[in-house]
Amino acid sequence: MKLLDGKVALITGANRGIGKSIALKYAAHGAHVAFSDLAYNDDSKQLENELKALGINAKAYASDASSFSDAENLVNDVINDFGKIDILVNNAGITRDNLLLRMVEEDWDLVIKVNLKSVFNLTKAVQRIMIKQRSGSIINMSSVVGIEGNGGQSNYSASKAGIIGFSKSIAQELGSRSIRCNAIAPGFIETEMTARLPEEIRKDWVNDIPLKRPGTPDDVANAALFLASDLSDYITGQVISVCGGMHT
Repeated sequence: MKLLDGKVALITGANRGIGKSIALKYAAHGAHVAFSDLAYNDDSKQLENELKALGINAKAYASDASSFSDAENLVNDVINDFGKIDILVNNAGITRDNLLLRMVEEDWDLVIKVNLKSVFNLTKAVQRIMIKQRSGSIINMSSVVGIEGNGGQSNYSASKAGIIGFSKSIAQELGSRSIRCNAIAPGFIETEMTARLPEEIRKDWVNDIPLKRPGTPDDVANAALFLASDLSDYITGQVISVCGGMHT
């Protein structure tokens, strides 16, 4: 059973990691996939080919999600190429971790811009399309640290907490138009970003997880599939933690 047959999804930050897994999951369930990253490169081309091999239409775009004008242009390009947007996944994000004592202003500003402002940019750009359609699912990638906080990540935690508040507000604004907005809060997920952590820190994180394993990008993609599909038709304004129980 293909849960997204014929739908069109736009996913930001999809060249690798969680975004790539979501793109492949959606395509496997029949969705046509538009995806973006800062640059069109070998990763973009490879993913484009992998998606098309699943029998759907796919196209990669070079776009800076943190730029308001880039977001507007991206949505316009996707509409021109695909005709509609049924699903938006705001996945673009970065980290610039440091204790507040040592954090420089530029690292605060950049994380807020890339992680939080990008969600504003793309949601604002796509809402006019979804309002006309009177349907749509917006999925914003938050984090368990946006719920609980984390030492050395005040900028990242603030951006991810902001995404939760934003998602709940948009759910209230657009619900009357049958547009849903939810957030996913991944925990410790095995990606290129977490692979850079020292082994001691990685072990400490895993020991704090009741399921005693890190999550995979596919674990997050399964939640994103549910929220994009009609199975979650009566779910909006919610935060789904994909964390193996580390956040309760």
